[in-house]
Amino acid sequence: MNYRKLAAFAAVLTMITSAVSCGSESGGGDPAGTTSSVSEDGSINPEKESDGTGTTTTSKNSSKTTSKTTEKSSSSTTEKAEAGTTSSGTSAGSSSGGNSSGGSATTTKAASSGGQSSQGTTTSDDEEKTYDAEITLGSTPKVTGNNVKVDGSVVTITAGGDYLFTGSIDNGQICVNTGESEEKVTVVLNGVKISNSSAPAIFIEEAKRCTIKSKAGSVNYVTSDVVKKGVQDTGAIFSNDTVRLKGGGELNITATASHGINADDDVIIESGTYIIDSRKSGIIANDDVTISDGDVTIMGGTNGVKSKGSVNFNGGTIHISGGTKEEKHSIYAVAFNYTGGTVFASGNKFTEPQTSAAPYVGFGFKNGGSADSELVFYVNGKEQGRLTPHKDFMSAVMFLPDLSVGDTVSLTVDGKSAGEFKISDTKNEFTIG
Repeated sequence: MNYRKLAAFAAVLTMITSAVSCGSESGGGDPAGTTSSVSEDGSINPEKESDGTGTTTTSKNSSKTTSKTTEKSSSSTTEKAEAGTTSSGTSAGSSSGGNSSGGSATTTKAASSGGQSSQGTTTSDDEEKTYDAEITLGSTPKVTGNNVKVDGSVVTITAGGDYLFTGSIDNGQICVNTGESEEKVTVVLNGVKISNSSAPAIFIEEAKRCTIKSKAGSVNYVTSDVVKKGVQDTGAIFSNDTVRLKGGGELNITATASHGINADDDVIIESGTYIIDSRKSGIIANDDVTISDGDVTIMGGTNGVKSKGSVNFNGGTIHISGGTKEEKHSIYAVAFNYTGGTVFASGNKFTEPQTSAAPYVGFGFKNGGSADSELVFYVNGKEQGRLTPHKDFMSAVMFLPDLSVGDTVSLTVDGKSAGEFKISDTKNEFTIG
């Protein structure tokens, strides 16, 4: 009886000892979770370990890979936080790293990629960004950054990049001269006031790709008193090359003796608000003028918009008041093309569009119209827009994208009806008075 009890006890003791030994070899007591395999020579090699996040990495490189991944993720997150944005790409990259198969490579690549891109993040013109230089205008302009030189009150950009301007300056100038470089230059205006009595306020001397951008929410003023001398260097904004204008802010352009915007190549307006008051043409280009969007108001002393090439209205809201001379136009071009946008214009004449995506209406005033009269345009009894010519005028024209044959249009002058007319074709011209 006692012998059987002793034998049973010994058997149980042996089982317990064996279980403890097996648990130690399986790694159950190892917090790193290391698994092992036996190589062909009989040695035991560690294969994989858990980093505690659900990612499985190769033991040999686990410390280095994890460190790199964390560094890149943290650095990227910090940069985005400082910029005031969040990149969902970083989050997505981190979560994809949880795959156990090939985890280290996936985690490192995805997190790095997510940190460097803004996948899933919408960007806008208002987003904070780094500029090549920031310039504060004043009696002595101050520059922080590169590729800018100051000579008295003239600030010259000498290479491609983005340049932010703030402040005010009298008899000063922003000049862009990058030589023959094809690099893109963007001049960002953020609440500037620039006046110049003898030269353009903004002068693009040499730059194949130059954009003037009004920063969202800002109101900017450029004024020039330069007198026209031949065809060069005249205008509040003058460019020897193509100039592009855009942004979410407002730019007021005043030229007391010459043109508002003058380009030897093209003038392109993509967005923004512009109020142009000039003694000569509001916008003039040696090649083409294209307005694709934005809110543009022009008060031209001679022509409103003039081009020796084509004028192209593709979108936006455009109000034009031309000058009083008999040969001048509200819109003048060798070829005028209308594809979209809302346009109201007055002057002595206007160039008939070569192509028009919708019917348009021209009103001719037998006895002329007086400056500061209020013109209100209607379609089918509904007001479409208003225009107050700053000069006497002989004609007015209206372009609307949804105007159709069969519509009834009407016009009031200082509250008095000038009659109702039926749209019958693409070209519709009616005589008033």
